[in-house]
Amino acid sequence: MSESVFEFLFKYRPAIFQRGELTFATPNLPTVILCATAVIVIAVLTYSRGGWKTRLGDRLVLGAARLVILGLVLFALLRPTLIVSASVPQRNLVGVLIDDSRSMRIADVDGKPRSSVATRLFGAQDSALFAKLSERFGVRVFRFSRDAERVASASELTFAGRRTEIATALEHAVQALGDAPVAGIVLLTDGGDNSAARITDSLLALKARRIPVFTVGVGEEHLNRDVEISRVELPRSVLLGSSLLFNVLVTQRGFSGDRVKLQVEDGGRIVATEDVTLGEDGATTPVRLRVSASEPGPRRFRFRIAPLKSEQITQNNDREALVVVRDEREKILYVEGEPRFEIKYLRRAVAGDSNLQVVGFIRTAKDKFLRLDVDDAEELAAGFPKTREELFKYRGIILGSMEASFFTHDQLRMLADFVGERGGGLLMLGGAHAFAEGGYGGTPLGNVLPVMLPVSTDSDSADAAPVELSVTPTDAARSHAATQIGATERESADRWKTLPPLSTVNRIGRLKPGATSLLTGSTGSAGSRQVVLAHQRYGRGKAIALAVQDSWFWQMHADIPVDDMTHETFWRQMLRWLVSDVSEPVSIVAEGGEVAPGETVHLLAEVRDSAYLRVNGGEVVARVTAPSGTPIDVPLRWTVERDGEYRGSFLAEEEGAYSVRAELKIGDTGTALSDTAFVPVAESQAEFFDAAMRAPLLQRIARETGGRFYRPDDVGRLPEDLSLSQSGATVLEQKELWDMPAIFLLLSALVGAEWGYRRYRRLA
Repeated sequence: MSESVFEFLFKYRPAIFQRGELTFATPNLPTVILCATAVIVIAVLTYSRGGWKTRLGDRLVLGAARLVILGLVLFALLRPTLIVSASVPQRNLVGVLIDDSRSMRIADVDGKPRSSVATRLFGAQDSALFAKLSERFGVRVFRFSRDAERVASASELTFAGRRTEIATALEHAVQALGDAPVAGIVLLTDGGDNSAARITDSLLALKARRIPVFTVGVGEEHLNRDVEISRVELPRSVLLGSSLLFNVLVTQRGFSGDRVKLQVEDGGRIVATEDVTLGEDGATTPVRLRVSASEPGPRRFRFRIAPLKSEQITQNNDREALVVVRDEREKILYVEGEPRFEIKYLRRAVAGDSNLQVVGFIRTAKDKFLRLDVDDAEELAAGFPKTREELFKYRGIILGSMEASFFTHDQLRMLADFVGERGGGLLMLGGAHAFAEGGYGGTPLGNVLPVMLPVSTDSDSADAAPVELSVTPTDAARSHAATQIGATERESADRWKTLPPLSTVNRIGRLKPGATSLLTGSTGSAGSRQVVLAHQRYGRGKAIALAVQDSWFWQMHADIPVDDMTHETFWRQMLRWLVSDVSEPVSIVAEGGEVAPGETVHLLAEVRDSAYLRVNGGEVVARVTAPSGTPIDVPLRWTVERDGEYRGSFLAEEEGAYSVRAELKIGDTGTALSDTAFVPVAESQAEFFDAAMRAPLLQRIARETGGRFYRPDDVGRLPEDLSLSQSGATVLEQKELWDMPAIFLLLSALVGAEWGYRRYRRLA
């Protein structure tokens, strides 16, 4: 039922019934009820007498109709009344918040920009809505984007705000209104909130103060013709020479089936292109591109789709993303329980990679170990590391066929902490003394691995027979950089089909919840499969399981050409992935997403010592270098609320990439632990992404604060709804319901129906 029909039938709008309290205003309530009861009893006795020459069914129908008629008459005689709380005229303030961000320039309101609605409703001199609000309330107008600022009128709006932060704007407006009685807040916006702040806390605060928010949604909920690069997924940092895999999501409406060209630029140079066939309207089309990280330093990649004809928004056809390419030598510890070909060919595969250093610790006989590629004579001289500081200097660890009983419980605990707390990468290879066959089930390290391990002993696998596996990539492997062994995705998929089978002695069970399988192996014509390569996040790091014992077959099998680089490519990418995104003792990031020139950069640092234990109250400073080379020192202060967490901020005045180096001074020696991050500063286009009017958010704001959601064509009800606000200075009003048209119409219909039934049944 539409609101106008409801108001015609029941005299008042639904909002009044929702906010009002029903009561009866007759002064002689007991007398009316007594008389009505007597009439009803007489009617019932009359129709129930058996002497009538009518059937029982007729008497029931006529009796029910008469009772309903008498009930309606009684209801009207009782004088039903709604008690409604109403604002006292000119005793309350109303804050009008108007979105002043750039998304209000989008022309999707009958071909006009969204800002025209704000100007018409609150900025025009002949605005009927503004006049009605001013008659009843003291109106305060605010413009907002990142925060709220009071203006004399809507004519001062520029619609140039770089981002919209609704929660912050509501908080600032409430503070500006002070302790004066507030009937409510009017929020006119497209709902394009692109802040990192949680709006829930702001809504709870408004609800506690009983300040309703009446939201006015501007713009289309679904844009008719638009192509958008909605997301770009890529690693934060990679080693020099790594293969960078970009996952790009393209969303469109109005261009279903069209072909567009997605191009990737690095420093103005086109490094990749891909033809994309757009899917159905509203659907997201995934695109994968691969480029080589060939230059060190912060690399700002730009993803572009040329604007299409009649697109409503073209700014969202362009996205930028920052990747830090590190030219560093990453140190990986390989622990092997016996001399075997796997370590020999693995080390040979990465020997020519200047960014990888594989330190070998190989048991050659009982209590005899071979150390390979150590930095000095002291490294690993006392055996496997016994302290966190010694173990945590490595970025990754590979465990070969080494039984769990070789390690002490403390060392197993340290290996688990290496992943969970240090944030390192751990890779367990298959072998006779690995996984459950090596007794890792039920140990601290067993909890880290991405596969389920039954509790067993070394003797359980003494005579384990190898099983041959034909390795196949999963769907997840097609978009994973570690499993790309061809020049293109198609070539990679074809190459996997031709590789010789490998073998395993490890009976891997199912994956743990949250783990991902990249490679599986079939054990014969029966088609049964088991996990070959799987990974999961564990704490701050990653754990990888590769449950085969002879990947070197991909190098030395008779069917593999001498010049084939598949084995080398696989292991270089595997180890680069192993040590990707490994944290330093001191780590620093910029909060809040994109930063534009003139905005504040908020820094968050997590500070640990060389054993990766959190440090509180340390002397921490961020050495910031602007794009022009200007140095800025920013003190970082411990937040107290969380161990090892430090915060600071600085003003980014220049456009470009800022280098931020966080340092923890240790003692009086001047040595320091540090980490470097890069903060891109550029004009933000966030306002134009996901730019359709977000009705669900605005409806939620109104619902949770006791307000109401409007569209521009029904906002004329706003002044009346505000006058019913229970906030601010109010009085109680009585609105009588006895003369509602619905009662008269229903009475007329019932009397007519009773008479018609009598005529039909020849009872009158």
